[in-house]
Amino acid sequence: MQQIPPDSEDRGAIPSNGGWKRRAPAAPGGRFLASAARDTVRRVSQAADAATSPDLASLRGTWSLETPGLALSLGGAHGPDQAAAHRAWVDLAEALSLHSVWLPEMHFQPGVCPAPLLELAGYAARTQRLRFGTTSLLLPLHPPEEIAAEIATLDQISGGRLLIGLGRGFQRPMLEAFGVPPAEKRDRFDEALDRILDLWREHNAREARTPLQTTQRPHPPLAVAAFGPKGLAQAARRGLPYLASPVETFDQIAANQARHREGLPDPKSEVLKLALRTVFVHEDTAVLDAARSALEREMAGRRKGMPKAVHEALDAPLEDRAVVGTPDEVRARLTRIQSRLDLDLLVARPQLSQIGREDAERSLRLLAEEVWPAVVEATPRPADRLRVSRRRPLG
Repeated sequence: MQQIPPDSEDRGAIPSNGGWKRRAPAAPGGRFLASAARDTVRRVSQAADAATSPDLASLRGTWSLETPGLALSLGGAHGPDQAAAHRAWVDLAEALSLHSVWLPEMHFQPGVCPAPLLELAGYAARTQRLRFGTTSLLLPLHPPEEIAAEIATLDQISGGRLLIGLGRGFQRPMLEAFGVPPAEKRDRFDEALDRILDLWREHNAREARTPLQTTQRPHPPLAVAAFGPKGLAQAARRGLPYLASPVETFDQIAANQARHREGLPDPKSEVLKLALRTVFVHEDTAVLDAARSALEREMAGRRKGMPKAVHEALDAPLEDRAVVGTPDEVRARLTRIQSRLDLDLLVARPQLSQIGREDAERSLRLLAEEVWPAVVEATPRPADRLRVSRRRPLG
């Protein structure tokens, strides 16, 4: 975190062009109250930037997703035992050559991760190749200067392996605990992201090294966790990928992909397609039955405080939002899903309550070593299919 100079007693000071200036006082109800009025010039600039964004091949290269990738989703680590278990998961992900490991941000609930960047920094220090991401860094909750500095620092110490998924948060008690009126969360998100991008742009343009410079330029890859139309519109307006939540049904993901594409500055352009999903693979039918039962109980207990769209998703049959089965069954299902959704990155969660570590680890190994490679081979991307067809002899 960038610090105020020790001779400055003004906690409202912020860095600007090598000096320090006073930040406007926060309005009642929060430290960084977003203005209701939009900055028209900035919005036009953002649309122009998005319209001239890199093509899909370049984006895939930036994310290291030249072929569809498989990633691991983890929750929070509370206590020495869970912390050690998470480190073991990260070590396994590195050994299996997974693309990345992802953590969410959530507060005031059991099993959540309140400080994902801090936890990811520990994982970055013990790995060499693995990338790391946040599924939903909640921008309305934090000072943008602080988040910009923390992301830049982690990008530096990880050697440019950081990916950032951004979110707004949806639980009213959590938002209010941070002094954020729920009705203002989207304006605060936009204001915070504008400020963060401005800081990176300013500092990355300097010749001298500063703590706010990022290793990846112009900044670490960004995505937006979204579910409903307003969140999808926020992601699309900036030309950023939308990260599908683990509770959306596959039909909802397909519909949201189309809605997101329609909101892009150029609806004919393409962006990366990313999705979180519970995937459990095992040869033992008794273990699979236990996994399905665990998922049903888990989803039944997560409804309180959820938006209406999430309730509707949770009312759907389990198989509409999760993939559980033998290696052959999961391979067949994921092949159909991938043929439809064309995912660039599947962020899979193999850990379930009542499922032992050995079985969960077996699931991830099967998925990474047998199932996902077969799915990728069976579902070539459109450009790959075109190249193959051009190589085929005529007649």
